[in-house]
Amino acid sequence: MAEARVRPSSVPDGLITVEDHLERILRALGPLEAYDQPVVESLGLPLHENLIAPIDLPRFDNSAMDGYAVRAEDVADASASSPVTLPVVGEIHAGGAKPFAISAGTAVKIMTGAPVPRGADAVVPYEQTNRGSASVEIRTAVQAGANVRTTGSDVQAGDLVLSAGTVLGPREIGLLASLGSGRVRARPRPRVVVLSTGNELRDPGTHLEYDSIYDGNSYMLAASVRAAGAIAYRVGAVADDARVLRDALAEQLVRADLVVTSGGVSEGDKDIVKQTLTELGTVQFDKVAMQPGKPQGFGTLFEEETPIITLPGNPVSAYVSFEVFVLPAIRRMMGRTPYRRPMVHAVLASDIQSKPGFRQYVRGFFEVTHRGAKVTPIQGHESHRMGALAKANALIVVGEDETALNMGDTVRTLVLDRPF
Repeated sequence: MAEARVRPSSVPDGLITVEDHLERILRALGPLEAYDQPVVESLGLPLHENLIAPIDLPRFDNSAMDGYAVRAEDVADASASSPVTLPVVGEIHAGGAKPFAISAGTAVKIMTGAPVPRGADAVVPYEQTNRGSASVEIRTAVQAGANVRTTGSDVQAGDLVLSAGTVLGPREIGLLASLGSGRVRARPRPRVVVLSTGNELRDPGTHLEYDSIYDGNSYMLAASVRAAGAIAYRVGAVADDARVLRDALAEQLVRADLVVTSGGVSEGDKDIVKQTLTELGTVQFDKVAMQPGKPQGFGTLFEEETPIITLPGNPVSAYVSFEVFVLPAIRRMMGRTPYRRPMVHAVLASDIQSKPGFRQYVRGFFEVTHRGAKVTPIQGHESHRMGALAKANALIVVGEDETALNMGDTVRTLVLDRPF
């Protein structure tokens, strides 16, 4: 579930490790109950049970080419210089055919996908004929089975075609539909309610007062939820008022499998999330040995015991915290593994200094060159710098006991936006 608990010696007393906080979240959450859902809506979801093919693919012998269905032995001597002429006794189109049979020494015009008539065992392409209607000149010999897609040659009824846990992508969904599965049993997408707190926050496109700012966090986090494959309900900004926050949460729980907030979890007088949630459920607030993102919270709300993850308000802190804690939680609820984004190794393009005792997540730009993978730290480490965050496609992970990484070192890197 989470990495084994190893507390680095440099972590200060009173702080918990990233692994401690993540393990508490993952242990409290479980995969959502699976149910039947439309197959096209199952994109990105793991199949809950083995899928056994109910039918053959192809269902019947059919033509792989536009041409003429024949008996191979009737055209065994055909060549360009000495064609074999056969009477054409019918024409078969895909989707409009009735059971049909041919006798020795005859041919049937046939279109791609149409069922091969009984008695025929090969198809001669148009290109090797004179495309006659009443009779046809066959200008090449063919082997039995040529240009025929035989019954069950792709999938046979009773085959195990997809195992439980398979993440359904476009190809798997195409297979399901081809086998007649209009619905599939899979775990649902978690419904995640996202809200930000702060009197200063305004929706983009509205008027800004002297001391107000646009609410980027709820948009960024809602987009992150959607990118993770879940359903996002963006509530937007909630004022720094305990009653308003309580009412907003109570109203949203009817559609929430998980609540994610940003802001209000530090030590300020107006950090009302921390104050209010303590009274509404089991939310516990911790200081995590990480930068950015030290103040974190997790627990449940009201009698419904809806899980909630509270993130810091600074945008970079919120984003990094989402990657480290919320993304694994969503994947666990969906039944997807691994929960955590895999680490990759890259060569560091410039030096990094780090504070001991904290795991630092440094914004970087990851690329693969002819010399291999490298990652370049992006200047501007403060947790309010959205411009620097938008330029990053990776997070460089600096361990708690590491105070410096040098150019040329191989470093652990989280490559963002990469499917896993």
